[in-house]
Amino acid sequence: MNGLGGLNKSPNGVVLGLVQLQLPVVVTPADLAAQTGKIVAMVGKARRNIAGMDMVIFPEYALHGLSMDTNPAIMCSLDGPEVAAFSAACRENRIWGCFSIMEINPGGNPYNSGIIIDDKGELRLYYRKLHPWVPVEPWEPGDLGIPVIEGPKGARIGLIICHDGMFPEMAREAAYKGAEIMIRTAGYTAPIREAWRFTNQSNSFCNLMVTANVCMSGSDGTFDSMGEGMVVDFDGTIIAHGTSGRPDEIITAEVRPDLVREARANWGVENNIYQLGHRAFTAVKGGAQDCPYTFMQDMVAGRYRLPWEETVKVTDGTSCGFAAPTRRYGERTGESVAEAAE
Repeated sequence: MNGLGGLNKSPNGVVLGLVQLQLPVVVTPADLAAQTGKIVAMVGKARRNIAGMDMVIFPEYALHGLSMDTNPAIMCSLDGPEVAAFSAACRENRIWGCFSIMEINPGGNPYNSGIIIDDKGELRLYYRKLHPWVPVEPWEPGDLGIPVIEGPKGARIGLIICHDGMFPEMAREAAYKGAEIMIRTAGYTAPIREAWRFTNQSNSFCNLMVTANVCMSGSDGTFDSMGEGMVVDFDGTIIAHGTSGRPDEIITAEVRPDLVREARANWGVENNIYQLGHRAFTAVKGGAQDCPYTFMQDMVAGRYRLPWEETVKVTDGTSCGFAAPTRRYGERTGESVAEAAE
């Protein structure tokens, strides 16, 4: 059930609009300003499209395109004109919005960041991509965790970006922190289509969580993004899917956070996120609450290492034209190892 894309909105429904935005080419500050204007116009289109829409969601790279250009002249900041324009658009159209920016970072490479702004124009969520799509992307690894906020109708909402969604731990963390709706914005191109679909469904089903997922669409003359706006219900059922890949189409669906809460409270079979921490509760009271997973123990201890670690060939971005990094995680540009340790 999706209320005919939100046309028939229920009292407990949250209507989402996923914008399969035309993939832009952004090289100069003037290009950046023009693309900001395009996104602002699309916020207005979303409001006119479905009167009851609660949130409009733009893909990763909606503002900057897929060039991977780290030119400081076209990087953004939270207090910059681009975010101010998005804030004004949400306030003027009385709608929540999810946006993508490449964020300037004086201490290293730019961050690939996502923000959610409410219908009053206030910044409510700020996230930096934890898993840039290596070796292709040059972005700094995120350092803000996975924030979860209270959104429209009291729905608990989390945001991850593109490649993040290929790690089951990301969706699990969002759900563990209470997310009932997880947004996944992306710039993926056609070779990832099938993986995109089944990971979106898995992220939903394994966590009893709605996922709202959208890519850029169309061609920039080099890359072809696939659109694939996709809303998946908490049982893994696809309830809306933009299969045409038509640029600037808005895929809409009504989702029901109240039914997510009901399933999480009442499901016995396949209530997987609960059962992860309460193994075999039929046999032992409360279930086993240990951590039998070696990879988790090793990661916490800082000794994560694969049995085939020595055979891995691609361990930096040189295959995609980036210089091999010399700075360790946590060090800032121009900072010595000793300074970073202080």
